[in-house]
Amino acid sequence: MNIYQQLKEKEATLAVIGLGYVGLPIALAFARKVKVIGFDVNEQRLALMQQGIDPSGELSKQDFEGCDITFTAQLEILKTANFFVVAVPTPIDEHNTPQLTSLLKATETVGKVLKKGDYVVFESTVYPGCTEEDCLPLLESTSGLVGGEDFKIGYSPERINPGDKQHTLATIVKVVAGCDEEALVQIAQVYEMVVEAGVHKASSIKVAEAAKVIENTQRDVNIALMNELSIIFDKMDINTYEVLEAAGTKWNFLKFVPGLVGGHCIGVDPYYLTYKSQELGYIPKVILSGRAINDGMGAHIAKRLVQMMLKQGRNIAQTSALVMGVTFKENVEDIRNSKVVDLINELRSFSIAVDCVDPNANKEEFEAIYGLTLQAQPKGHYDVIILAVNHHEYLQMNEQDISQWAKEDTLFVDIKGSFRDKIKGIDYWSL
Repeated sequence: MNIYQQLKEKEATLAVIGLGYVGLPIALAFARKVKVIGFDVNEQRLALMQQGIDPSGELSKQDFEGCDITFTAQLEILKTANFFVVAVPTPIDEHNTPQLTSLLKATETVGKVLKKGDYVVFESTVYPGCTEEDCLPLLESTSGLVGGEDFKIGYSPERINPGDKQHTLATIVKVVAGCDEEALVQIAQVYEMVVEAGVHKASSIKVAEAAKVIENTQRDVNIALMNELSIIFDKMDINTYEVLEAAGTKWNFLKFVPGLVGGHCIGVDPYYLTYKSQELGYIPKVILSGRAINDGMGAHIAKRLVQMMLKQGRNIAQTSALVMGVTFKENVEDIRNSKVVDLINELRSFSIAVDCVDPNANKEEFEAIYGLTLQAQPKGHYDVIILAVNHHEYLQMNEQDISQWAKEDTLFVDIKGSFRDKIKGIDYWSL
């Protein structure tokens, strides 16, 4: 009986290593079909999950119901698993260098419990070659087993989109790859149990790894073009969104928009590709140029606002600003790699007093990570009001709602242009 059949008959157990935004949805999806062990080193998060609470705030209590899953941090329990899915974060450091610490620790953990006949599939974003060149040798050295003979490995890049209730694990085609044909077939069959949209069998693990990093690199470069266009059009006193609406009437125009590009995917994945490229002696010009533009947008917006206020004769040091939204994207709690923070820090560097609000972000987490205070509500009237993140709650507002925090000469900054046709009585600017 092969591993797919064993899992299906519940004679084998599947384990998910890392229960964050990616790992937990995968673990719960499989737990409706097979026996699952949800493994994480964070005891506080485990305690919440054992109560049916998603620490990331993405899943409801109902999503935990009907699941055959054991949440644990104990190796003794993890030893009973036969099919391991590694879904830990792979961030970058302050120098934009890939940080594989969590991935290698998770790999070593799996190696300690690995047995003959087991499968290990990696879902974390990596540069092409990482699974076979970094993770496989570590699995072998830790377990004393031989990859391909004693156990099989594979790669299936995650496509979880936080805050998106339409594009979910079940509805997005899953790319899968294996170390050989047998592994590919088995891994594909396992994922087909939970992915209704089906799977795409990549020809190799490297191809699957490369596919993951270019998905977000493509989006990153296109958004960078829109950001650069917004800088150019602003100098021409042309509204970028009006230009995009006009150009968008052509059938093959790609509808990207300018904005702050943060988070743990678009703002991170391209650096995994550029890192490996530079290691091989090629400096990727287009990708790095796009990254430089997107990484600099927070500072650009802040400096542009200061220029406008100086033209109005304001005393910058006595100016106050309200920033609405600090998460990396709309309708999520996730503040990792939020580029709104770059905007806030740049404003503060000009001695502007900045108040921050967000209906979704965790106050304690925001303060711990960024050293910035997050208020429950705005606490006065501001010279500048910045809609930085288009949370649902903010898009329901009108000009009267915004005016309650405004002075007579307040400037309203609508980064994504959502209020372009709705603001009449307040000075308005957008990218």
